[in-house]
Amino acid sequence: MTPSNRLASRAVSDSHAFVATFSVPTTGSGALDGLCFAVKDLIDVAGWTTGCGNPTWRATHPVAPVHAVCVEQLLAAGARCAGKTVTDELAFSLLGRNHFEGTPLNPRAPDRVPGGSSSGSASAVACGLVDVALGTDTGGSVRVPASNCGLFGFRPSHDVVSVAGVNPLAPSFDTVGLLAPTADLLALAAQVLLAGEPEPPREPTAVHVITEAFALADPEVRQALRKPLQGLRERFGDRLRETSLAEVAGDGIGAGFPAWCDTYCVLQWAEIRSCLGGWIDDARPVLGPATAASFALTSQLDRRRIAEAVERRERIHRRLRRFLGPHDLLCLPTTPALAPRLAEADPVRSALTSGSGSTYYPRTLALTCLAGLGRLPQVSLPLADAGGVPVGLSLLAAHGQDGFLLDVVRALA
Repeated sequence: MTPSNRLASRAVSDSHAFVATFSVPTTGSGALDGLCFAVKDLIDVAGWTTGCGNPTWRATHPVAPVHAVCVEQLLAAGARCAGKTVTDELAFSLLGRNHFEGTPLNPRAPDRVPGGSSSGSASAVACGLVDVALGTDTGGSVRVPASNCGLFGFRPSHDVVSVAGVNPLAPSFDTVGLLAPTADLLALAAQVLLAGEPEPPREPTAVHVITEAFALADPEVRQALRKPLQGLRERFGDRLRETSLAEVAGDGIGAGFPAWCDTYCVLQWAEIRSCLGGWIDDARPVLGPATAASFALTSQLDRRRIAEAVERRERIHRRLRRFLGPHDLLCLPTTPALAPRLAEADPVRSALTSGSGSTYYPRTLALTCLAGLGRLPQVSLPLADAGGVPVGLSLLAAHGQDGFLLDVVRALA
């Protein structure tokens, strides 16, 4: 029996993926007829309070009067909504652990974190409970759980998919993304959100393997990705090129991923404080310890750094726009390390770690920030594993070339 016609109560309970299960019927017919989807509890579904993974938030906000635009789009295309999924608290983490609602199951590696903050959406898809799931991605919140759980994960170009009805975290980076078990399902649902006319598939002109990104990864991740990279070499020949970050962005925009990550963090923390700081000061919510530590970082930010960070981000964006042709791709590991084990993943320590140290969190953010700074679309492909633990390989395209990227991913898969 397929995910589209049942949600077994035992399976739902075992997955810990859902905040609530319910059925919202389709409002139309189209490309997604017969499918069902789940919605991250950061996204409005009419008649339900969007809880954002925090009990105080849920208690201080009203029931959503209408669906978020992305939910409306999927319903109109023939899919049914099956419920709302767990999110990391206020979407401010990449681990997938919620102090109040628990940790959704990573069925591909049950002793490891699912990745966040779209952890429940990833778990629901990976457990076979829904066909696709909506998530949000600011700093990796779709791509990281996709990599950890062995799924396809899509972060669109910034400002291409509507975020109306989605609780903001850092608006200049926030996107609505998708998780799916296959490239075909991912592309099918993504095209509904993109609402564009299909174009003839095109072959990449160049695929740039970013050398610093692979150097940042652990040996077991690099080893796992050797075979997929060899497959890309065989397919694309001399169009696959080893390229340094300096070649991509120029020597005048920071020395590498640590500098880019610092730029990203300054802007993200500034925007998070602007979006959520007033509510925190007024509502004085009960926060999990990791979330409290993360918000403390936003309060400590020297906001005099913001103007310079905005300027650096715009220089990076312009340079990437010049470097990437309409049919060029960047290639890098989705994450630099395997998903942390549940017993070893310390959310508080991760929240307090900054800079370019050797811990999982800052190194992961160093890789995921590239798409955010460049406003680029990215897909994580489940092409490898290390000892049975999924390892994602990512492809990124130029801003606005989401359809082209999805076509390439379908062809590769």
